[in-house]
Amino acid sequence: MAATSQQRTLGVSKRRNWIIAIAALFAIVVILAGIKAGQIATMIKAGKSFVMPPEAVTSAKVEATEWQGARSAIGTLVAVRSVSLASEVAGLVREIGFDSGSFVRKDQVLVKMDTSTEEAQLASARADAELARATLARARALRESKTNSPADLDAAEAKGKQAAASVGLLQATIAKKTIRAPFDGRISIRQVELGQVLASGTPVASLQSVHPIYAEFSMPQQALSELDLGMKAQLRTDVFPQSNWEGTLTTINSEVDVATRNVRLRATFPNPDGRLRSGMFANVDVLSPEKRPVLVIPSTAILYAPYGDSVFAIEEKKDPSGNSGLIAHQKFVRLGERRGDLVAVASGLTAGVTALVGAGAFLVRRGVCAETNRLNAKIAASADAITCFGLEADILTS
Repeated sequence: MAATSQQRTLGVSKRRNWIIAIAALFAIVVILAGIKAGQIATMIKAGKSFVMPPEAVTSAKVEATEWQGARSAIGTLVAVRSVSLASEVAGLVREIGFDSGSFVRKDQVLVKMDTSTEEAQLASARADAELARATLARARALRESKTNSPADLDAAEAKGKQAAASVGLLQATIAKKTIRAPFDGRISIRQVELGQVLASGTPVASLQSVHPIYAEFSMPQQALSELDLGMKAQLRTDVFPQSNWEGTLTTINSEVDVATRNVRLRATFPNPDGRLRSGMFANVDVLSPEKRPVLVIPSTAILYAPYGDSVFAIEEKKDPSGNSGLIAHQKFVRLGERRGDLVAVASGLTAGVTALVGAGAFLVRRGVCAETNRLNAKIAASADAITCFGLEADILTS
């Protein structure tokens, strides 16, 4: 009996402990849920009262100017004269008269090969030529006195010509073993060394003229009606972004490429300082003699989108309480030619009266401006910058 009573007491104690543990756990869950609900309520309240910070953007005026009509193309610079120097005959290199990448003058000795054998043969040939001339002179004197036959005179004349030809052949061979610059220009990295045995046709270096220089490019066949020889051309290259070169259109190819329907063109540009080099990439503009009026804006003011390009035009407007401020209107525009950082506007804007949002225009959004405007935030502006605090969504789509 005592054991049974003790077992009942232990069972009741265990149930009581479980009930206390479950109650404590439930209390903890309720407390945590209350804390989280308070945090969410605080966040909701903060979100309702949140004001988007102002976005600073710069502005630029729509300017009316005149642009000269131009056709743009991508071209490659080509030397007016370019040649790969090579040896005509085999020989051993004895002298090198240029440095890689240097400027050389016409007829400057570039490479001189060993000519000792040919010079010895030339001395012998000259001696034979002297003997042949003397023999010919005696034969002519004897013929005048009718001492020898006409055949003897003919043989003497033939031997004289053969001796002179041998001398000329050796002189030509010696001359071919001296490589000279055919014109003024800049020479490339040399491909030979002292003591090297050159075979016939072995390249030595390439030589390109420097001033002037050609720019070769292509344009569609539709441009042929607007192109004439002598038109002005401008050249720009990424190597020297701050420099422009002025030249003239000198060549219009006589045929149109049947595959691309493009015509090859060539413009000539002065290059006295040698900064432009053959093979460089370049942008070429062929300018028309006529000028046309255009409206231009910075390219950073354009908001490009699949449904149309637009800009934010800044205008002054009063709110219902009579306070004036600056309002941005999104205007869709049709763009024209682009030159550098400027873009021509074909329609959608007027000159002078409209200020364009420049750098930072992508920060102006409907949601930001509509939310802050409901809090009656003002629009602040200075002479060179505009800070947008808020605009109504329906105003932005005018």
